[in-house]
Amino acid sequence: MTAVFPGLLRFQDFALLLLRLMVAAVFGASGYLHLKDPVGRAKSIELSPKATVALGLAEVLASVSLVLGVFPQIGALVLIFLGLGAIEKKVFKWKTGFWGEKGYGWHYDLMLLAMNLVVLCTAGGKLVLRP
Repeated sequence: MTAVFPGLLRFQDFALLLLRLMVAAVFGASGYLHLKDPVGRAKSIELSPKATVALGLAEVLASVSLVLGVFPQIGALVLIFLGLGAIEKKVFKWKTGFWGEKGYGWHYDLMLLAMNLVVLCTAGGKLVLRP
């Protein structure tokens, strides 16, 4: 690999940790809100309250795996599937454009999907807890 700034390569594990923490903050907060008010959230995302609780639990547990670095590839894979579901709903059911109205398009979900793909393909870097 040819790097323009080879000195920065020593920070790649720290960068992967920050990426994991950012993804976990977004999905963890979403999951918390699903669990805090499953009925209200269910209406806004057009799911049943039980499905909303399951979604919230999946988001929170996957986020914890990314934060701790315990099975981060599994956590990232779970979040990739959830992200694909969100994109599918926005594109095909809600007919939301890429940018969407007021910035609520699926560009954001696609970016998070790519971030999770990096975690999946790198196993989250070396700054992880090994079970």
